Amino acid sequence: MQENHIQGKRSRKKRRRSENSILAGSILLCIVTLTAVTICLVMVFQYRAVQQKNTAVMSELEAIRLDEEASYNQAEVDALIDSAVEETKEKTEEEVGEAFRDTLKELMTSGEGTTEMLRYFFPDEIVVADTGQYYFFPILEELAKNTYDPEAFIADEDGIIHYYEEGERVSHKGIDVSRYQDKIDWEEVASDEVEYAFVRLGIRGYTEGEIMEDETFQYNIRGALDNDIDVGVYFFTQALSEEEAVEEAEFVIDAIEPYEVKYPVVLDVEAVSNSKARGNDLTSEERTKYCIAFCERIKEAGYTPMIYGNLKTFMLMLDIEQLEAYDKWFAYYDESYYFPYDFKIWQYTNKGKVAGIKGEVDLNISFE
Repeated sequence: MQENHIQGKRSRKKRRRSENSILAGSILLCIVTLTAVTICLVMVFQYRAVQQKNTAVMSELEAIRLDEEASYNQAEVDALIDSAVEETKEKTEEEVGEAFRDTLKELMTSGEGTTEMLRYFFPDEIVVADTGQYYFFPILEELAKNTYDPEAFIADEDGIIHYYEEGERVSHKGIDVSRYQDKIDWEEVASDEVEYAFVRLGIRGYTEGEIMEDETFQYNIRGALDNDIDVGVYFFTQALSEEEAVEEAEFVIDAIEPYEVKYPVVLDVEAVSNSKARGNDLTSEERTKYCIAFCERIKEAGYTPMIYGNLKTFMLMLDIEQLEAYDKWFAYYDESYYFPYDFKIWQYTNKGKVAGIKGEVDLNISFE
């Protein structure tokens, strides 16, 4: 008994030393990681300072070039550039450190989080956060960019966002609905300046893969049209092949044949939280191929195809370069969107309030 007791004490001491070693190692790893991140951000901050200074210098040189009365030889121009570079280096060494710390502190205490901080320091890349990991995508020059003025989006007292050009409102207010909105009073919806509605037509089940029509589709599309609200439809995909994607398109085309659908026919591409969802293991290349198959069949039928998704959809789940030909419906819930590429509709909240709908509803702003 005594020998066992002594051995137990030795075992506990050894275990405590092991636990302490692990704890110390974890703390050291955290410190090293934080130090590495800080160094990287300092370097980025310095680069931005140098870049801004060099831009100013080049502007000065361009002004000199355009001044017909000024005359500089190559040696004088080289000396001007060298002087500017040295001045930038001195300023960077003396001032950037303090400026960086102030900026970093402001970003860290704003409550916006690491993602917003990284987006500030990497303005020429698209930063996407997903499941604890950060992805950086260079902004591709060959893809069409949206030209919206962020300052021209103005929310009214009810939180409805409108877009203005030269003081005139040019955007259109819309909603998207499904069975989750229960029974909608479409006459009341029309009285609330809703111009269009995207009605969920159906889904493909993410476990068994069965195609199902949304149980409120017929009621919602008729109610909207009867009250002079233009309609589009959307279908939630879980296609695992081009054949299944075309099958989904055919299902949509058949369902909307009796109705006047003026707005796009949309393929809803979103990640499913269920770990057993049938589409979880698709590559972006595969998923993109299936999107194209759906959109091309919709286009053949005479409708306008569109793809719906959020930042994860367009940057991680799909190859956006291959989808340039199709309109985008972008979901991003904030006062301003974070997406450089072209999109036709912005879903800016999923907590909107509209007359005739008891609960919350998605609100959208479109520009055409």
